[in-house]
Amino acid sequence: MPSVLPLGDPAPSDGLLPRQAADGAADRAFGLYVHIPFCSVRCGYCDFNTYTATELGGGASQDAYAATAASEVSLAASVLAESGLPARPLSTVFFGGGTPTLLPAEDLALILGRAIDQWGIEDGAEVTTEANPDSVTPESLAVLKEAGFTRISFGMQSAVPHVLKVLDRTHTPSRVPQVVQWARDAGLAVSLDLIYGTPGESLDDWRYSLETALSYQPDHISAYALIIEDGTKLAAQIRRGEVPGIDDDDHADKYELADELITKAGLAWYEVSNWARTPGQACRHNLAYWRGDDWWGIGPGAHSHVGGVRWWNVKHPTAYAGRLAQGMSPAAGRETLDSETRNMERVMLEVRLHSGLEIASLGATGRREVAGLIAEELVDPAAAFAGRLVLTLKGRLLADAVVRRVLPD
Repeated sequence: MPSVLPLGDPAPSDGLLPRQAADGAADRAFGLYVHIPFCSVRCGYCDFNTYTATELGGGASQDAYAATAASEVSLAASVLAESGLPARPLSTVFFGGGTPTLLPAEDLALILGRAIDQWGIEDGAEVTTEANPDSVTPESLAVLKEAGFTRISFGMQSAVPHVLKVLDRTHTPSRVPQVVQWARDAGLAVSLDLIYGTPGESLDDWRYSLETALSYQPDHISAYALIIEDGTKLAAQIRRGEVPGIDDDDHADKYELADELITKAGLAWYEVSNWARTPGQACRHNLAYWRGDDWWGIGPGAHSHVGGVRWWNVKHPTAYAGRLAQGMSPAAGRETLDSETRNMERVMLEVRLHSGLEIASLGATGRREVAGLIAEELVDPAAAFAGRLVLTLKGRLLADAVVRRVLPD
């Protein structure tokens, strides 16, 4: 949840959506994202909309947050109904942050319970929360499972102490296998998040982190290249020469190593930065984003998308709580995507998936580029022959360049 909100048109105070948002809605899945904006410590690389407990008070405090978020859930259900959207049960729910599990598990259960009361939930729905390894206990995980959570994503990031120190992570490596076992004992599927390319991380460090993570036999792994965002503590440290910068070639080497080791361990890539042990253990909530389904984002700064209408909430938790207390939508702005923008975004997202995208859906220039992409070993020739654009390993490393080539018209 980036900290800087985009520009857009003003959002109405009642939150009602334009009529077109309902078109075809019955054929689209509906999910919920819940942003929990609290962290015990703000990590030096983080540019997300997060706050430590001492920064906030009043209706924006951690103690009051569950009730505030639950009130937006109720508002969302009313807005969708009044905007003519058909009633749809939740197919996925994702609690992100921040650190959702800084709140008591009972608070997360309260928000989820309100959502299920308002919309219902599909049989076998995926319900995920992110967590730091030092923010859960066996008891809290049992409460989450009882409330309906099915999956937990631990921010492991690295198994190397000096790398965790640069990232300002608060847990110790020895904590991760412990919480993985607790989650399994509670009956939750387990995903591990890793970051590569941290200043000072060697290729051997990264290999050790990968091998350690894989030894815990997770159901899912995400591996993201570290991006240095302007305005962060880490960006300032690099600018002052306190830590080394990052290198694109280093990122490429580490991505190739990740794919090699993760694939060898029995997990398959389904999106450029994500691998799952089975197709059913891919993160269905994120797939809904990448495929353009509908979702409502709860919380300060949270983004939503329904039927080609995208909007985002006010950024600060105090302003967010204040609007809801007045019975107003917390939306700060929105945009209605035209067909050209929707197609561009569809290509940008679907090209990152193992399922790829239909070549026939590209413009004339994009279709002509396919032969060159095959010759340069950026896309799978067999998939292209079958009519789909699917990236090779080399293509995944150059995914943005592939998108630029197939989207000129």
